[in-house]
Amino acid sequence: MDDLSISSKVAAAGMKAQATRLRVIAENLANADSTSEYAGGDPYRRKVVSFQNALDRELEADLVRVKRIYEDRSGFETKYDPTHPAADGNGYVAQPNVNPLIEMMDMREAQRSYEANMNVISTSRQMMVKTLELLK
Repeated sequence: MDDLSISSKVAAAGMKAQATRLRVIAENLANADSTSEYAGGDPYRRKVVSFQNALDRELEADLVRVKRIYEDRSGFETKYDPTHPAADGNGYVAQPNVNPLIEMMDMREAQRSYEANMNVISTSRQMMVKTLELLK
């Protein structure tokens, strides 16, 4: 297998991993205000993506893959609102542990990584086209 094909497949694996990360970030942002449905219950818990290297024997290269998606176990902040349906006995409502500012920064980082991988694929294709033109 040629180097251009390998670099494209490595970049495609990176794009797939970052697309998963973007999906999870979007889910976090969509649920940033999701409290429990019952009194004293836990609200939405932020999700985080972790990655791992995985050897592709056919390519003889390490590819990035999603290792797992897990819940962020950090604590919840509370807000005093005794009229809220999810308020506990003291009138406090647990708020999701999602910080929209952090999610937006993570989203931008994932977008840039996705774009960088897309540029690798584009450059590989351009190099292949130029090589074929030279061989004519």
